[in-house]
Amino acid sequence: MAAFLPNLEDLTLKEQVAQMVVVRASGHLFNHQIEYPIWEPPAATLRHWLQDLGVGGVLLLGGTAAEVGLRSHQLQEWATIPLLVSADIEEGVGQRFAGATWFPPPMALGAIAQRDLDKAQACAEQMGRATAEEALAIGINWLLAPVVDVNNNPNNPVINVRSFGETPEGVSQLITAFIRGAAPYPVLTAAKHFPGHGNTAVDSHLHLPVLPHSLEQLAEVEFPPFRAAMAAGVDAVMTAHLQIPALDGDRPATLSHAILTRLLRQQLGFNGLIVTDALVMGAITDRFGAREAPVLAVEAGADVVLMPVDPVGAIDAVCQAVETGRIAPEQIQASVERIWQAKQKVYAPAIKGDTSHAWENLPPPPIQLDHLARPEAIATAQTIVQDSMQARVPHPVQPSAAARNVIVVDELLACRFLQPQSPAIALPRRMGYQLQLVDRYTATVLPDPTAEGLAPTLLQLFIRGNPFRDPTGLIKLAKTWFQSLLTSQDLQALIIYGSPYVLEQFLPELPSHIPYLFTYGQMDTAQAIALKTLFAEPRSLNAPVLAGNQPFTD
Repeated sequence: MAAFLPNLEDLTLKEQVAQMVVVRASGHLFNHQIEYPIWEPPAATLRHWLQDLGVGGVLLLGGTAAEVGLRSHQLQEWATIPLLVSADIEEGVGQRFAGATWFPPPMALGAIAQRDLDKAQACAEQMGRATAEEALAIGINWLLAPVVDVNNNPNNPVINVRSFGETPEGVSQLITAFIRGAAPYPVLTAAKHFPGHGNTAVDSHLHLPVLPHSLEQLAEVEFPPFRAAMAAGVDAVMTAHLQIPALDGDRPATLSHAILTRLLRQQLGFNGLIVTDALVMGAITDRFGAREAPVLAVEAGADVVLMPVDPVGAIDAVCQAVETGRIAPEQIQASVERIWQAKQKVYAPAIKGDTSHAWENLPPPPIQLDHLARPEAIATAQTIVQDSMQARVPHPVQPSAAARNVIVVDELLACRFLQPQSPAIALPRRMGYQLQLVDRYTATVLPDPTAEGLAPTLLQLFIRGNPFRDPTGLIKLAKTWFQSLLTSQDLQALIIYGSPYVLEQFLPELPSHIPYLFTYGQMDTAQAIALKTLFAEPRSLNAPVLAGNQPFTD
């Protein structure tokens, strides 16, 4: 084993178990910047966990890419053993950390694949490569990506456009390309969410979904992308907080020995890390205690416990389970051995000579900021946006000083992709449009189709499935505006950013003479491309959009 990792026999049981825990941490540098104090500890607490308890990893959220470069370096300095530094960056590093490249959701690649599989695979590989390179540039060594769930339920509120597609074949081809792109870099990848979260209509962040799938359906639809990910060399598999009676009638997958050990480890032959989804999610916290859930997860076969409600209590509880004979000490040692192998992969390339501190050979902060948002990565993001977009612009849209730009979004205060300089706001403003922002807090201010003096209106809807947020209310609000503008004949054009399943609910009522655009992305790149298309020369882009496995028709 590499010299920077201690021998297992030199670690106490408590130190071994602590290595199996990954805690949430703010990407910001100061306590007063913490955005989620329930989940993100202050600096003194976090330092105690890393330095004194020897917690094995962190999951970062919040902050700019430059901040995270400093933050990851700080956390490594606190740690007694080099950390696994992870982030949910399914859409590139810029999805979470401003300044880096933000790609469209993976389902955009699925749309491209319906027309040009080779191009989609090339883009997926480039996306994997850029994500790995940019993650390393700011000290992240574990990509909690790709999502390998097959989104075969249009009403899925939590996977939705995070999936690469609606068929196991399509998802398998694209996730394999993503993993291939990341493979040359010393980072870990993670296939999620086993045994398959695509056919749910319940958000597991809030409640426990129950799937009545047969073993045959699971083998035919849900398992193939995980097999493909394993064959491609994925380093970890993340569990799903859902219950499948055909596999285990008592426990959700995250806590099921039948699913994690007998199925994933033994039958499917996966030898890498098994990591739980966040244990703070409602599907787990509503039914199991803060101390019992981590014990059940380890007992089931998890190597890494992600975001336990009480990290200190979780470590103590797992140690107690070992001491009472509930969990064999050999199982803990086997899990830590897998963690050691993972850490050797991400740190060994940086180690020169004999050292007890992996971070001594990392570049000083800020870390390789010139590797962020490189032209080739930005070009790939633009290509994915352009080639997955669906548009019908039968005539040029003429800007008017009397026109309105109505933007509907879930929550303006928490909206990273809408700032004063964002194209959805700035481009129409330069053309004379009057801005009106609408979210769930302004929902009582509704349009009156009978009022006089209304103006031609560009309606921009930002709607996609998001964890913790049921989009039903937002869709209802957007439809109110849409139908009112149709009634008053003031709808100039419609742009939908986000989910193709939302588009499917609006197209049947949209008259053929009114221009519309749909794009999977919601970030500035997608906004700019959509608006420039709308105000450019007449044309029609009929890129197929995933919804019922059929392209939409005008």
